[in-house]
This record gives sequence, structure tokens and C-alpha cells, in this order.
Amino acid sequence: MKSNNKTPLDLLDDIFSLAWWMTGNEAVSQEIVNKTYLSAKTITRETELLKSFRRCYVEQFGQYSDFCISEKECDREIEPMNSMKQWTADIKLSVLLSEISGLQHHQISEIVGKPLDTIRTWLFWGRKLLVNTNPLKASA
Repeated sequence: MKSNNKTPLDLLDDIFSLAWWMTGNEAVSQEIVNKTYLSAKTITRETELLKSFRRCYVEQFGQYSDFCISEKECDREIEPMNSMKQWTADIKLSVLLSEISGLQHHQISEIVGKPLDTIRTWLFWGRKLLVNTNPLKASA
């Protein structure tokens, strides 16, 4: 994935690998890949396709609306949980984009929408966490 000349079809295997490592489930991975490619066009850039993948992942695993009794309680109680879930997913995705896809730090920064220094910190700690304790394991 180091070349920016790849088409969405060229990236299919990488996107599926990312989905599998993020979820740990083949059927769920296929579903996320399908959703990602439904939003893609033939000329979609690599970074745009990966942003779409991230969006599809977060939509499927980043929100829990069934815990709410009333809308006011939902906003107060669920927001920190969604933020934490988004944060851990972004750390894991950053590590996988670097290790599996071979993207550079500035490319990961563009995809995740965080500053370059944040990405570097996430990569340092994310690699340690994934190797040693795996607390960022799949959400599915």
C-alpha cells in the first residue's frame, strides 16, 4: 500500500486484513468490507477508502444506543464510553495501518484525523499493548 496509484480493487486484500484484525470475525469482516466498498468509486484514493473503512467500523462498533432509558441519560452516560471505544479502535487501526498496510505516519494521521505526534505516540504504545497484553482486542 505504499503506492498511491492503487485502485480500490487493488486494496481489497489489505482492507479485509484490517477488518479481520479489527474484529476477529470473518463474517463481520466481510460485512465491513462490503459496506466500505459500497461507498467507494472506481477512482477513490487510497486514503479516502481507508477513511471510509474507519467510518464503517465505527458506525458498526462505536455506538451503543440500547443502554439508554431516556435521551438525557443516554447523552451523559454513553458519550465517555463511545469516546473510549473510538480511541482504542483508532489506536489499533493506526498500528494495523502501519504494520499491515505499510503506511507512513503522515498518511495514518490523515486517515484517522489526528495530529502526527498523536499518531506517533499511539503507534509506540499501541504496539506495546498489542504485543504484551492485547487489551485492544476485537470488539466483535
